[in-house]
Amino acid sequence: MLDIHKERILVTGGLGFLGKYVVEELKLFGVDTSNIFVFGKSKFDLTKEEDVIDIYKLVQPTVVIHLAAEVGGIGANQKNPGKYFHSNMIMGLHLVEHARINNIKKFVQIGTACAYPKITPIPFKEEDFWKGYPEETNAPYAIAKKSMLTMIQAYNQQYNFNGIYLIPVNLYGPGDSFDLDSGHAIPSLIRKFCAAIKNGSPKIDIWGTGTASREFLHAADAARAIVLATFKYKGNKPINIGSGDEITIRELVDKLQKITGFDGEIEWNTHMPDGQPRRCLDVSKLEKLLDFKTNIPFDVGLKQTVDWWKEREEII
Repeated sequence: MLDIHKERILVTGGLGFLGKYVVEELKLFGVDTSNIFVFGKSKFDLTKEEDVIDIYKLVQPTVVIHLAAEVGGIGANQKNPGKYFHSNMIMGLHLVEHARINNIKKFVQIGTACAYPKITPIPFKEEDFWKGYPEETNAPYAIAKKSMLTMIQAYNQQYNFNGIYLIPVNLYGPGDSFDLDSGHAIPSLIRKFCAAIKNGSPKIDIWGTGTASREFLHAADAARAIVLATFKYKGNKPINIGSGDEITIRELVDKLQKITGFDGEIEWNTHMPDGQPRRCLDVSKLEKLLDFKTNIPFDVGLKQTVDWWKEREEII
């Protein structure tokens, strides 16, 4: 049993998009700021084993929440398959192995919903996680993240290692990466719409057909689920983290067009990939085991994210 007031919690990737939300949620949950440890890549490069050894030695954590990742949208995955596989695989390998060596009380591994098979019955159930190959455009990244479930379960079997594996859907919210090359769907679309309005462009180009579906979860809600799981979830079987709501990319584009006020033409570039055809999680385990419900309605979260970017856009 973890003690909120005594655990020393290392949050890898704690300066990143999701990491900042998780750090704030830990504080709200009752963890003292002095017991939360966050470092940037310039201080510790987690792809280097010597840096992983050093961070464990310095922090002496009792709990590790591993959020750090090399990640991006479809285009970034196509450009960096080797880098994404290597970086995510080696970070996980070093962190779990040295968590074992250091007798960490609990290790929380964040997976990814894109690791589900390309064609999976909707909604995605945890039991279907291994029933096929991921969608090709993000398979190297997905398989690296997916392999960590095997490692955690193997370590549990051999060493009684206490690790949990969480599978979040696509996240969004203020503070996300709005880089057009590496950003995910929502921030990339918001930036395109806002730039088109600012530049007076009559149309914007969007990848794919718009028929693919996704499920989106506000990063604040995801952080709450992660912290709840850290302190309350026991077991080495994966658990989905999501809203359970599915939306097509075309429907998402319609919503963002209205929120941003873009009145031009949408041109669908059907020569570019859609990615996985459908993505929506079964969140019944999440709701049952952690009594979790989302707090932020999707339309409210989209408006927050658009407003955040508009404020930032003015100073770029």
